[in-house]
Formats: sequence, structure tokens, C-alpha cells
Amino acid sequence: MKAGQVIVILGPTAVGKSAVAVELAMMISGEVISADSRAFFRGLDIVTDKPPVEGRRGISHHLIDIVPLTGKYDAMAFREDVEALIPEIQSRGHLPVIVGGGTLYLGAILRGIFTGPSADPALRAKLLSEPLDELYARLREVDPEAAARIHENDRLRIVRALEVHTITGQPISDLQKEAKPLPLDFAVFGLRMEREAHRHAIAERVRKMLAGGLINEVRSLPAQGLTPQHQAHRTIGIPETEAFLDGQISRQELEEQLINNTWSLARRHIAWFKRDSEVTWIDVAGRSTQQVVEEMLAVVEVQS
Repeated sequence: MKAGQVIVILGPTAVGKSAVAVELAMMISGEVISADSRAFFRGLDIVTDKPPVEGRRGISHHLIDIVPLTGKYDAMAFREDVEALIPEIQSRGHLPVIVGGGTLYLGAILRGIFTGPSADPALRAKLLSEPLDELYARLREVDPEAAARIHENDRLRIVRALEVHTITGQPISDLQKEAKPLPLDFAVFGLRMEREAHRHAIAERVRKMLAGGLINEVRSLPAQGLTPQHQAHRTIGIPETEAFLDGQISRQELEEQLINNTWSLARRHIAWFKRDSEVTWIDVAGRSTQQVVEEMLAVVEVQS
């Protein structure tokens, strides 16, 4: 590998990114930086399928459990943290391995981020209360370029795009063109699976989480101060499990909702990642983590 190179492992949820990152870090003397949009929060171990300490196999992991359960964390903070961490890791003679599926956060370092206007609480509350299909139709009208990039069910990004347009009078897509990626030598790898294998992997992970105590973990969160107004509450697994605990859905319906909602998230991830031509894609179904890592290293060696 070239000196100063930064490995990025991205891809949709449930394709095994964390295990591959650890295996790679062990082979190249690396340290892992998490770009998982919910692993930042403390107290969400099972619902986020956070890599357990024993699964990290002695490899240093950064940006896990750094935010209080009721706190906030955004893409700009992530970019700043990564910008500070990378030289620290390199100063130890180690190689940074950034891993995750958080598209906003990965986008902040790989594509850049613009400093948009601060949120307007009243405007945001109004937009959040309106029907999603009407919001998306409005976005297609005022910023068709952004609408083409944002999934029609991604309420938060639709609302943010409309908020920026209302406050600035400019399309968010125009403002985002001013953003610049971090000036680093990235080698970007994407992990993927064939559709049916991927959906099966999601189902298996959901069942494992349920068997591992997901319901009890979510049951404990309100006592720790978590409410629907907090950023962490939007994690897949929390609203669904709360509906089960309230008696609104059955245990079987909970499992089905978790699988379906996670699959919908995975599809949004896939659509986002497809727009990046700099990604080297690797199919992981039926392959060991070591085989995947060996393919990655072969690609890096050829590029060096």
C-alpha cells in the first residue's frame, strides 16, 4: 500500500463490513474509524449490531460510543473528527480503515459538505408535519436535481432540502457543488450481495438481535431519557420495538417490520453508493472475510 493511503469500506447494511474491516486492519496494522450513523451513540449496542469488544480482536476502533444517548452528532462533526484522527493514526505507524454505511457521513469526507443555514425549528416542524408525497412533489419542482438523488421516502433529507431552499432561495443541489472532499488518498471498496442473499442476511441479523436481547435493550431506553425527539430514537429497531411493547403489534409483526425496514434502508444505501464511480465493488456472498480482504489488498497493490 502507498504511504498515506486511507482505506474506506462502505456498503449497505448487513453485508459484513465490520468483520472485513477488522480482518483487514489485522493484516495491514490498521485502526478502524466507524462511519455507522448510529454506532456513535452510547447505549444502542444490540439495536445497531455494534461490533462487540471481543469481535474487535484488539484492533483500535474510533467514533463508537462517543455521543450520549440523548445527544446530537452530524456530518460536519464527523468530518472534523476524521480529519483529526487520520494523522493521529498515521503518526503511530498505522493505517486508517474507515468503515460504515452512513451515507451522510461518508459523503462528508468523500464528496464534501457545505455549511448550510442552521435549522429553523418552526419551519422544520411544519415541514415534518406535512404529507411525505406532497413534500417530495414540491422538492421535484424547486430542486429536481436533489429530488433525483434523494429517495422519495427519505423524509429527513427531503425536509432539509426544502428547508435550505426556503431559507436561502437556492437549491441545495447548487450549494452542495461548492463542497470539496477531504484531500486524502482514498482507496474505496464497496461490499455487496445478490438481492436474495442480502435479504436473507438481513433476516438472520434481525433474528439474532431479537434473540440477543433487543426488546429488553429498547425497553430500557426511556428510563435513560430517550424520547422520540432525540436523534438516536430514529434508529431502525427502536420505534418498531416500542410499538410491540405498547401492544400495537405482535412479536411476529415486529420481526417482519424490522426485516422490511432494514431492507428498505439497504436499498437506499445501494442507490446512494451506485452514484460513486470511484468505488471498487466486491461480491461477498459465500466468501470468507479473509478472501474478501485478500481481493482488496490485491487491488490496492495493483493501484500502488
